[in-house]
Amino acid sequence: MTVHVVGGGLAGSEAAWQLAERGHDVVIHEMRPVRGTAAHKTDRLGELVCSNTFKSTETTNAHGLLKAEMRALGSLILACADEARVPGGSALTVDRALFAQGVHERIHGHARITVSREEVRELPDVGIVATGPLTSDALAERIRARLGVESLAFYDAIAPVIAVESIDQDIAFRASRWGKETMEGAGEDGAYLNCAMTRDEYEAFIDALTTADQFTAHEFDHVPYFEGCMPVEEMARRGRESLRFGPMKPVGLQDPRRASRPHAVVQLRQEDRAGRMWNLVGFQTRLRIPEQARVFRLIPGLAQAEFLRFGSIHRNSYVNAPAALTPHLSLRDAPTTLFAGQITGVEGYTESSATGLLAGINLSRLLRGETPVVPPPTTMMGALYRYLREADPRHFQPMNANFGLLDELDGVPPRVLKDKARKRELFAERGLAQVSAWRDAHALAAAVA
Repeated sequence: MTVHVVGGGLAGSEAAWQLAERGHDVVIHEMRPVRGTAAHKTDRLGELVCSNTFKSTETTNAHGLLKAEMRALGSLILACADEARVPGGSALTVDRALFAQGVHERIHGHARITVSREEVRELPDVGIVATGPLTSDALAERIRARLGVESLAFYDAIAPVIAVESIDQDIAFRASRWGKETMEGAGEDGAYLNCAMTRDEYEAFIDALTTADQFTAHEFDHVPYFEGCMPVEEMARRGRESLRFGPMKPVGLQDPRRASRPHAVVQLRQEDRAGRMWNLVGFQTRLRIPEQARVFRLIPGLAQAEFLRFGSIHRNSYVNAPAALTPHLSLRDAPTTLFAGQITGVEGYTESSATGLLAGINLSRLLRGETPVVPPPTTMMGALYRYLREADPRHFQPMNANFGLLDELDGVPPRVLKDKARKRELFAERGLAQVSAWRDAHALAAAVA
C-alpha cells in the first residue's frame, strides 16, 4: 500500500523517511514550485524559512534533550543538520542552503520515496498531513470542514539578515554567551557578533523602534502572536526594559574594549557556512522595509548595514489538537490520517521534526496491525504529545519544548530539586534512559540503517 505524505517541510520529510526506512512506499506531495507560499524562496524540501538554528545541543536544555531523544530514534532531519552545521555557540545552527540540499537529496535518493509536485486539496485516507503553518487555503478549508472546529491562526515574524562585510567589526565583538561553544573546531573567539549599547544608545534605539512605521493591514489589528516569536517592536512596547531581559540581555557577555558591562547587547548569528550572512537574533519584525533600515542601523556597528533579507511577517495556521485529534495526532474517525509539524500546535523546527518522526513510526505500526505508541511524559517528546492531548481546547496555543511540560522527578530530595542545574541534569538522564527503553520495548528501530 502506498502512503501519502502531504508537505515537504521538516515534518513531512522526516515522516516520509521514517516510513520508507520501515519498508513502505511513500509519495511525498509538495506544492512548491507549482504553487508558492508567502515565505518560501526555493523548491527544496526541508527549506528553512525563519531562523537557521535548531536551538541548543545541550541535554540540560529542553531543546537539546528533545534532539537527543530524536537521535535515539534515527532522525533524518538532525542527521542533515549535523552535516550542514556552522558555528553557533551551544546551538545547532546550520547553513540553510546546505541543509535543505541535504534533505532534498536524501529524500529524492530513497528508492521507496516518490516526490510529486502538486497542491493537495483533500485529506489522505492513509497518510500524514504535514503542510505546516502555511497550509494552502483549499486544504485548510477542507481540514476545517472535516474537523468541525475552527483552526486557529497567529502571525510569525522573521528577523533580518545582514552582510558580514557591512558590519563594523571595530565595534562589534566576537563572543558566545558565557563562552559556551559546542561545535568542534568552531574556534575560541565565540560564535556570535555582539553589538554593545550604552544606556543612552539603548534609550535612543527604543524610542526609534517604538515609534517606527509598521505594516498595518486590517488583519494585523488584533494579532494573537505566539510568545516565542514576538516581533521586536511589540516586545519593546510592553516596557522599555523588556528587550534588556529578552534578546538584548547583556549577561554573559563582556566587550573586551570596555571596562564596564554593556547596558544591552544585540547579537548576530551566522547564517551560512562561509560566514557571509548574519541574522539579528530575536529581531523578528513587521516594520516597513525603509523603517527597518533606519532603525536597525542605529545599532552600534550596523550604521552601514547591508540587508540581505529584511524582516517580514506571514500567517501561521494550526489545528486545535486537543479538541480535534487523537493522542497520536490522527483524525478521530480515521486513525490512519495523521497530522505532523507546526499544524499540530507545536512551535519550532525540532518540535515539528519530532512530530514527523513519531507520525511516521505510528503510521507504519498501524499499517502492520499494531497500535500507535507515544513516549512517556517523562521524555520531552512524550511531554509535548501530552500537551497536545490535554491542553484546554478553549485556550490552546502553540508550544515549544520546555522543562515545565515534564513530570516532576520522583524520589529526589528537595534540596536537590532547588539546584536548577542539577535538576535539569536529572531530567535529561531520566528522559534519555526512558526514551531508549521505550524504543526497545516497542522495537522501533528503523528497518534500514
